[in-house]
Amino acid sequence: DNPLEERFPRPPLPEKVDGIVVLGGGMEGAVNFARGGYELSASGDRMVAAAVLARHFSTAKVVISGGTIAMIGEGEGDAETAPRLFAALGVTADRLILENRSRNTYENAVFTRELVTPKPGETWLLVTSAFHMPRAKALFDKAGFATVPWPVDYRTSGKEGIGLFRDDPFGSLQTTSTAVREWIGLVAYWLSGRIDRLFPGPGVGSGG
Repeated sequence: DNPLEERFPRPPLPEKVDGIVVLGGGMEGAVNFARGGYELSASGDRMVAAAVLARHFSTAKVVISGGTIAMIGEGEGDAETAPRLFAALGVTADRLILENRSRNTYENAVFTRELVTPKPGETWLLVTSAFHMPRAKALFDKAGFATVPWPVDYRTSGKEGIGLFRDDPFGSLQTTSTAVREWIGLVAYWLSGRIDRLFPGPGVGSGG
């Protein structure tokens, strides 16, 4: 199995949800800036899943967390582009809360917590790619924002694991590269003290 993707299994859907936080990385910022559309990236399942959840929980607020990360040239952050996509999928703009300053997962957590100020007893879903969930959930915990992890954008079936000997060697190489980058991110955040455990998981304390 892929340990990153399996670390936080998707729980049963709560009966009541007050809000949904979807992390950026799901849109093609430079393309959308140039063309005015809502082209999705490889992690675009995050946005689609959040819109589906928003339709299901019709009173829930939806936080789109993601500023522009363009270092060269021009681009849009997900918080700028996603409202066009959500409108097309039937989620009205008055339900959206746009966090457009963050450039990484740490800032996603800190800035979203500042913007939303969640209340005790509220239920918030955290939507991001399954491989990214351990780091994201730990950072939101550390920021004092309790969330229910809702992993999406799975890259493996859960049976083959990560390796180069699969039916799609190129796809396997991409998946392996993604996993390596995520492990590097976990190590860096752990060494910097931004997360409390190297491999955060359910029920292992704040920050992990």
